[in-house]
Amino acid sequence: MTDRRPLLLVDAPSLYFRAYFGIPESAARAPDGSPVNAVRGFLDMLATLVRSRRPDRLVCALDSDWRPAWRVALLPSYKAHRVAPAGGEVVPDTLVPQVPLLLDVLAAIGIPAIGADGYEADDVLGTLAATQPGPVEVASGDRDLFQLIDDATPVRLLYCGRGVAKLEDCDDAAVRAKYGVPAAGYADFAALRGDPSDGLPGVAGVGEKTAARLIERYGSLAGILAALDDPTSGFAPGLRTKLVAALDYLAVAPQVVRVAQDVALPALDTRLPSVPVDPDHLFTLAEKWNLAGSCRRLVDALAATT
Repeated sequence: MTDRRPLLLVDAPSLYFRAYFGIPESAARAPDGSPVNAVRGFLDMLATLVRSRRPDRLVCALDSDWRPAWRVALLPSYKAHRVAPAGGEVVPDTLVPQVPLLLDVLAAIGIPAIGADGYEADDVLGTLAATQPGPVEVASGDRDLFQLIDDATPVRLLYCGRGVAKLEDCDDAAVRAKYGVPAAGYADFAALRGDPSDGLPGVAGVGEKTAARLIERYGSLAGILAALDDPTSGFAPGLRTKLVAALDYLAVAPQVVRVAQDVALPALDTRLPSVPVDPDHLFTLAEKWNLAGSCRRLVDALAATT
């Protein structure tokens, strides 16, 4: 077990969507009436994470491309249900203007927020988790990121499915207990089981328990597919039929589900800012948008942790 303090990687879209839907617009408005619930909630969640996890480095990851063309080319159903009629992602109208405001606040404080052309926030998180010195803690409500967990580095997932106040601090044992597969097998498990929230159909007739049993027995999706060609491999006839019917899907699904770990990213200063890098601009933003309390809580948390 390392005594080093962690690098905190934050899945910004996951948290600001959660903040938007978790705080009523009526409870967080600027003086001109504009809702700032996503910004206020995100800043408060980030302050809670900094206080509780005590990182010495921090990066927020962004979706430069929420539905990358290369993933859609492999699997056209990928996130198709979330495409707006006019194109782009379905995002609530009152959330759209809050995102650039949030990024402006983070920049004034000195917290890096980065994306990469052609990639999702998940891929930025995966690359940083794979390339930055550990320990690493990834804060997200996205189950796909269970695949990043690595006890050796270590990389942990702070799963915020029930909110930051009730986050689940997950290592490999937690994934095994929750799904019956190791973290390294989660992407293959997800491909087999499917995920309606991402438009992954999965293998028809194969649920979580069957997917976990297959991973446990054959080690990986590649091992499962290799065993299909072996008449002595012990598949029940019905299950073999289901897997064979899904071979075209299974040929591409792992590439879609797996988080990239080799995205080209700019050099980053990941160190926690002890004081805001642009205090005057931060003060202006806080006053204009009624964010003084949330900004103060985050700035205080950073100062107490650095």
